Amino acid sequence: MTLPPGSTIGIIGGGQLGRMMSMAAAQLGYRCFIYAPESTGPAADVCAKWVQGDYADEKALAAFAASVDVVTFEFENVDPAPLRRIAENAPVHPPLEALEIGQDRIREKRFAAECNGRTADWAEVNSRTDLDQALNDIGLPAILKTTRFGYDGKGQARIMKAPDADAAWAALAEAGPLILEKMVRFTHEFSLLVARDQKGNIAFWDTPENVHKDGILATSRVPADAKVLEQVPAARAFARRMAERLDYVGVFTIEFFASDDGPVFNEMAPRVHNSGHWTIEGALTSQFENHIRAVVGLPLGSTRLSAPVVEMRNLIGADADKWLEWASDPLTHLHLYGKHEARPGRKMGHITRLGHI
Repeated sequence: MTLPPGSTIGIIGGGQLGRMMSMAAAQLGYRCFIYAPESTGPAADVCAKWVQGDYADEKALAAFAASVDVVTFEFENVDPAPLRRIAENAPVHPPLEALEIGQDRIREKRFAAECNGRTADWAEVNSRTDLDQALNDIGLPAILKTTRFGYDGKGQARIMKAPDADAAWAALAEAGPLILEKMVRFTHEFSLLVARDQKGNIAFWDTPENVHKDGILATSRVPADAKVLEQVPAARAFARRMAERLDYVGVFTIEFFASDDGPVFNEMAPRVHNSGHWTIEGALTSQFENHIRAVVGLPLGSTRLSAPVVEMRNLIGADADKWLEWASDPLTHLHLYGKHEARPGRKMGHITRLGHI
């Protein structure tokens, strides 16, 4: 079903991704209503309406859904069970099954294997005894992670040598179910940005090579290193299998490690993604516009590059204080998210540079 301009898109979550989706929607003539538990947020500056409500409040979610024409979400750390009330009143894209998979590392790993993807060796950990057995089976070095609600390096503890296990367990034991993953030997990190419309058409952007610092994405750059580009065809074939199996509608992202034995699946985000922010200026159609196009039933726009080289850099914490410096460079595109407090590790904005790096 194609919704005409003037229709209303409901977005669950009001952070910077909701902000940029709302801006893309407005350009196409659509309005966005935001639903979030906070009284305000980055998307409040640009959305048509902000509805404050708890993510677990089924009655409020149902009322929100009844006020819009279609619903999407900007992040995966929300319980999908209450969201099923939304589906009774409005279409939801992407499918809630993708949300359920993307927020649970164990289910995510199993789904990747079902789609013939290669993952790091892993084991479920529910007790200290499980951890010892997993370390014996998988070996070191490894990373102990929460299975849910982890992002930007949160909810993780590295175990480089056997004595580190005690500290890792003490740090995460109370955080719920855990997973131990063998650390992958890799040369580069990269991500696939994938869009799929309601008719099943799939488009890929050029593959960004990503660099993380302290568990947080620092930069994304295209074109990627030749080692990455060699592994893109296999990664895309895997992504296509995932998208078709889920009957996915919208944009999603898969993060990979480029290893000597081919691409290794790291994780999936059933939404627009930080490593795709460069597409706003760096591609003919951004990830945000194509996500909106997909959820309202429009055909996808071209994902071709608009410049031969594109680099996106996150502005973390006090980096955003240099806004005048960034804005004074005529070849730099500055994006600030309207966050009022520049805490360490907090994404305050990003910059994009085209063709001159």
